[in-house]
Amino acid sequence: MTDLAVDLGFLKLKNPILAASGTFGYGLEFSPFIDLNKLGGFVVKGLYDGPREGNAPPRLVEAPAGLINAIGLQGIGVREFTAKILPQLAALDTAVFVNVCGESDEEYVRVVEFLNGQKGISAFELNISCPNLNRDGACPAMSSEDTYSLVKAVKEASLLPVVAKLSPNVTNIVEIALAAQEGGADGVSLVNTFLAMSVDPDTRTPRLANIMGGLSGPAIKPIALRMVYQVAARLEIPVIGMGGISTALDALEFLICGARAVQVGTANLVDPEATVRIIEDLEEYCEKKGIARVEELIGTIKTK
Repeated sequence: MTDLAVDLGFLKLKNPILAASGTFGYGLEFSPFIDLNKLGGFVVKGLYDGPREGNAPPRLVEAPAGLINAIGLQGIGVREFTAKILPQLAALDTAVFVNVCGESDEEYVRVVEFLNGQKGISAFELNISCPNLNRDGACPAMSSEDTYSLVKAVKEASLLPVVAKLSPNVTNIVEIALAAQEGGADGVSLVNTFLAMSVDPDTRTPRLANIMGGLSGPAIKPIALRMVYQVAARLEIPVIGMGGISTALDALEFLICGARAVQVGTANLVDPEATVRIIEDLEEYCEKKGIARVEELIGTIKTK
């Protein structure tokens, strides 16, 4: 039997498949469909210091081979999460990442400080890259300086590992990733969604009330894969890859390009059993190929 375990350096996972934030609720919503304990882990919906309503509807629109969302990080806030959700997650035998959000550097720090020491959290994923909150997708991860300063502030406040979630809406993602590493990030996850829009020709109006949103799904996989390959080749800290992963073969591409784990996002909305299916198919693939440990595949891309 293939050993699917992977070591992120700051955390060991039973397998490299995680469910991505924003498509998996707080995890409990998927418990009627899958055994959450089978996952390498999952990332809960983004949490601010207080509750957040998100953007006005319509907030979702289909695109060719993908989905554009402008949810706006709607959520219950850290206090309700800690009181009602986290005690149930703490009983699970899997890694739980909390996606941390903020309107300012100070709010990111407040969220982390509030969650420090809470039982059941394995690591923080710092959401500095959501493209549907500010004008033209502006976010801290579009600037090396902002990425460095925010990661540094959160890392200094955190008692847990910090993973910086990066934006693809930049000219040089390696530069941003290096800034996150310099700021003290224990790892990076990439990529978040691509800034996109859709227009109704009949009404000549955007299909999203927010005008722009984030494109996810199979359409973005080739670009996300390229970015993961570029970043993994330059960083000393681990990379968690994501972007259009819906099959075990998709996951394998990211691992071969250097990701030590992957996150499954939009596929969860199509098939609530996607994560478990990918884990099972990954194990079957490795056994057929005689691969004893999935870690043997990480970063083995041949470019010459």
